Amino acid sequence: MIQVEHLTRRYGALTAVDDVSFDIAPGEVVGLLGHNGAGKTTIMKMITGYLEPSAGSVRVDGLEVGLHRRAVQQRIGYLPENCPVWPEMTVIDYLDFQAALHGVPASRRAQAVARAMARTALKDKATAAIQTLSRGYRQRVGVAQALLHDPAIVILDEPTNGLDPTQILHMRELIAELARQATVIVSTHILQEVQASCERVLIMRAGRLVLDARLADLQRGDGLLVRAEGDVAAALRELPAVQEVRAEPGEASPPCWCVQAPIEAAAAVADALVRAGVRLHALQPRRRDLETVFAEVNGLASDTVREVNHA
Repeated sequence: MIQVEHLTRRYGALTAVDDVSFDIAPGEVVGLLGHNGAGKTTIMKMITGYLEPSAGSVRVDGLEVGLHRRAVQQRIGYLPENCPVWPEMTVIDYLDFQAALHGVPASRRAQAVARAMARTALKDKATAAIQTLSRGYRQRVGVAQALLHDPAIVILDEPTNGLDPTQILHMRELIAELARQATVIVSTHILQEVQASCERVLIMRAGRLVLDARLADLQRGDGLLVRAEGDVAAALRELPAVQEVRAEPGEASPPCWCVQAPIEAAAAVADALVRAGVRLHALQPRRRDLETVFAEVNGLASDTVREVNHA
């Protein structure tokens, strides 16, 4: 569906996107995650044909964006990070105008507008001037315009920006609905939105793609987590199943240790610790959630990531 190959974008001496490649299959829901300034929006603009790459290529359904821009854009519904709207227009007039720009036939335009407003819960605001709407409702208008032509690909750049908790839940439900009939890319810097809506994550750092993985794979067991008082590393040194023992960062009490070993070795690990006189407080499978992975690839402590995302 989407093939991105060696995509690069430079602004003078600044390289905003640096040799990024990935493929997205039909029907996938993919989260493009990274700090502000990581290059997410620049990638979105190049995929949608609003920005020329300095190098590399983007293909959608086999069509290269640079050569078949209009044909590609007809397949895509796009919510920019700061969605441009005409504030003096009413919601229904703006969406009717956008439907015409999207090439929706006049005979189907009213139906398309009504359906987009229903999907984004805008019916009660149909005759309101956009300038009178809250930031959250303006965001909904932006999403509605992206859906008017029933695109095969929906790209949402920071779709929950400015939404209250109830509106965020509605947006997640809408993304789940869209995924039943379209490929969806959600660009965000909020970990919770990727975890709630996506099945695969691409993590950007300083213009480079540093991780491409399915969330289910990230959440699988990754060794054992031990909380104990004593020399855990020495106690497990001779255990064949144990590949590595390292202290987890932080000042937890009792200290926390990561033991690289199969989960099936938990009983043997516990026995070895007890025999060595180590006081064992807890032993459990270690799982790498998205916060942990994001912290690892960005060189941050996981508690810092958690604070940022809950701020």
